[in-house]
Order: sequence, then C-alpha cells, then structure tokens
Amino acid sequence: MHVDVKARYVGEQKNEINAHHIYKRIALKIKDEKNRSILEQISRDELKHYERLKAETKVDIKPNWFFIRFYVWVSVIFGITFGIKLMERAEDAAQEQYKEMYQGDPILQEIILDEERHEKDLIEMIDEERLRYMGSIVLGLNDALVELTGALAGYTFAFQNARIIALTGLITGISASFSMAASEFLSTRQEENGQPAFKSALYTGIAYVLTVMLLITPYLLMSNPYVSLAITLMVAVFIIFAFNYYISVARDLPLKKRFLEMAGISLGVSFISFLIGVLVKTVFGFEL
Repeated sequence: MHVDVKARYVGEQKNEINAHHIYKRIALKIKDEKNRSILEQISRDELKHYERLKAETKVDIKPNWFFIRFYVWVSVIFGITFGIKLMERAEDAAQEQYKEMYQGDPILQEIILDEERHEKDLIEMIDEERLRYMGSIVLGLNDALVELTGALAGYTFAFQNARIIALTGLITGISASFSMAASEFLSTRQEENGQPAFKSALYTGIAYVLTVMLLITPYLLMSNPYVSLAITLMVAVFIIFAFNYYISVARDLPLKKRFLEMAGISLGVSFISFLIGVLVKTVFGFEL
C-alpha cells in the first residue's frame, strides 16, 4: 500500500474506532429501545469499518478516550440529539473524505454506503423532549432578550445607578416571566397539539428567568452602569449565538441568518430604548 494512502486509512481508522465507542456509550444512556438499538447497530458498523481498514493497514489504533468522553458528556449535558448531530457532522466529513479516496475500492464503497445509511437513521430516530418544547423555549428566551435588553438600556441612562437598574430589571423580568408563562399555558391549551400546557409554560418561564438572571448579573457585579450595559449586550449576543448554534446543530438549520436576525432585533430594540431613556431623563430631569 502506498505510504500516503496508508496514512489516510490510518486516520480514518482513528475516526471509526472513536465513533464506535461514542455511539456505544451514548446508546447506554438512551431509554427508548428503538433509538438504543439503532445506535448499537451503528456502533457495530463503525467497529466493522475499523476492522476492514485495519486488515489493509495492519495497524492497531488505540481509541482517543478524551475525544470519546467529550462527545459523551456533550450528549449528557446538552441532550442526546445535540451530541449525536455533532457526531453526524463528523460522519459527513469522513464520508466526503472516503469519496475522495474511493477509486473503485470495494472496502471504501461499503463504508460510504454504511455512512449514508447512518445519516438517514440518525435524522429519523430522535424524539427528545427538550426539542419537542423548543418553541416554548424560543418564546421565553427571545422575549427576555428583546424586552429586557431594551429595558436595561433605557434604565441605564434614566437611572444611572447599577444597583437600582439591577433591582428594577429583576422585578421587570420576573414579572414578565410569569406573564409569558401564563400566556404560553393558555395558548397551548387552545392549540390541541398534544403537548401538555403546563410543561410548555414551564419551559417558557424557566428560559425567561435564566435569561433575566444572566442579563442583570453585570449590574450586580459592577458599579459603572455603562460598563454593565456593554457587558450585558455582549452576554445577550453570546446567548443568541449559543442558542442558535444549538438549534442549527440539533435541527439542521442555517446558523448565520438566524443569528444575525435575532441579534439585530435585540440590539436594535436596546438602542431605541437607550434613546428613549435619554429623552425621558432630558425631558423630566430625573436625578437618582
């Protein structure tokens, strides 16, 4: 075997043995029998790929346990769907590489067919609760980002006192979270979409409250309200990016357009609210 070809085969051996252990360990954490059996089958197929490549290279590869544990913990923390979809992206990259390497090689042809089947199975297999309620989470998260970043920007110039801004923002945010959760509860009850109204409201409320706490934290830690506002806006952009990245991976949706749209709305509302705060302070002459 040519040296360059062997090196590429060895590289793919590493991918296959790592994927084998990742899928195997994730499968152990899934209660649904159908989903678990699919992952176990994929794990066996990855091991078969490894053995086929090993027969050609005559090289035994040790698994990268750090890499394996990383993906397993990602699946535990962020959900099976997210962890598997990240793996699927790696599988896609491997599949493209196999296509480049394939020149009538029956071994690689078999691996390509298996990889394509894996992708189809992975897309169809997942039914995870947090994704079923993603609409409720989006509602709470988006409303908190738009409303509270705007409110904090307005409060910042109107009050110019970090503690008062934090307290006012907390009261505003918590009150709004109850209101939003109640609205989601009533809305879900009317839709008859099979989702429990209480759970939908709970996901909305929790997403709203967590976002509120993250946004007001800079005002609690710093005395300068303008520095706090700048950090809050950076936190908001980070939340928007992290959430949209999660959705883009879990739901196979484009990232850039969704991120720019959501960030533009939140920052635009914040800018307008800041101008309103300037106007209110100028007209009414508030001094705190």
